[in-house]
Amino acid sequence: MFWVQFLILLICIFIGARIGGLGLGVMGGVGLAIFVFLFGLEPTSAPIDVMLMILSVITAAGALQAAGGMEYLVHIAEKALRKNPKWITFIAPIVTYVFTFCAGTGHVAYSVLPVIAEVSRESGVRPERPMSIAVIASQQAITASPISAATVALLALLADFQITLLDILMITIPSTFIGCMIAAFVVSRKGKELPEDPIYLKRLEEGLASIKQDKKAFHPTNASKLSVVLFLLAAVLIVALGSFEKLRPGWDIDGVFTPLSMPVTIEIVMLTIAALIIIGCKANVDEIVSGSVFKAGASAVVAIFGIAWMGDTFFNGNAELINSSISGLVTAAPWLFAIALFVLSILLYSQAATVRTLMPLGVTLGINPALLIAMFPAVNGYFFIPNYPTVVAAINFDRTGTTRIGKYILNHSFMVPGLVSTISAIIIGIILSSVLL
Repeated sequence: MFWVQFLILLICIFIGARIGGLGLGVMGGVGLAIFVFLFGLEPTSAPIDVMLMILSVITAAGALQAAGGMEYLVHIAEKALRKNPKWITFIAPIVTYVFTFCAGTGHVAYSVLPVIAEVSRESGVRPERPMSIAVIASQQAITASPISAATVALLALLADFQITLLDILMITIPSTFIGCMIAAFVVSRKGKELPEDPIYLKRLEEGLASIKQDKKAFHPTNASKLSVVLFLLAAVLIVALGSFEKLRPGWDIDGVFTPLSMPVTIEIVMLTIAALIIIGCKANVDEIVSGSVFKAGASAVVAIFGIAWMGDTFFNGNAELINSSISGLVTAAPWLFAIALFVLSILLYSQAATVRTLMPLGVTLGINPALLIAMFPAVNGYFFIPNYPTVVAAINFDRTGTTRIGKYILNHSFMVPGLVSTISAIIIGIILSSVLL
């Protein structure tokens, strides 16, 4: 029955991905219902801690957006890009990486992608180069952000191994950042120069690549600046509290000192910061829940609720068979597990959902936690099929037509930087984990 159940798991993931949005979550519920009521598998506990952490983070991020903090960050990024237009292929991914690192979601890249397209076009740089790696960097930074859903999910899974947030970050930050810079170097000479690109020249003739009209100047307010400071303070506090256990309060439970858990710590800090932004920066609460950041995060919560619960139940119900069949193979060649993470992320379109669905299997198989951290960037595979929202947005924002989907679908602008950055990050992570952990 294992293969029948596995087929059902894949079908639910495939249909959920096709539906999009909340589809993964609800189809996860369908798969869970089949496993429980038809196959008699015992349901595991729902990933409540992870869901609550994500909700608290997106509430704070939504408050930042409503207070004008996101727009202020875009204003700063635009100034940096326009100051050094010839280096935009390297500066653009740094900007989107920092945005995602601070906000915990790659969807913040939407706001800066039009700026990257415009500046590269004006400076004569082929927009495909900075646009493609900028999108990839916004995805890679998810696995380096201390407040992203994927990172907090991994932290919760590895807590029993005495792995701290600092342990994860000191591997993932350098590995993903260096991986993105390697990919930026690779794509810096990709394709023909802009004045020689036939598609761009054709668009010029047809009037489809006209210069964008000047937009209204942005004037940052004190409230927008304060919201950014408060949000960054939250990130710093979480890193500090997650890295140094003694900073957290604790209680004597059955004669053992037990510090406040990191999931609860993150929830308290982010909700408090959200309140401070709402009160101190006068952020509109209706704009928080209607903003793009909160909506995207809420969809992620539902996706994790259903798909991760279904995956946990499947793997737990078949743990004995899975362990006896593939534990030796994965132990001998751990890189196979990285491939599994990559493939599942292509199907799930969510790093956090991939972590919650498959990482517990890695723990069960006895893979070294340090190696699991090194393989963490493998969950960034959803660039592979070019239909993820940030990928589609980048293609649409580039009016020169250089950022595009190829004739054979998979030969698109994001494939090379995506594969180079992911593979590089994993290799660098393995090296760092062997030295630091």
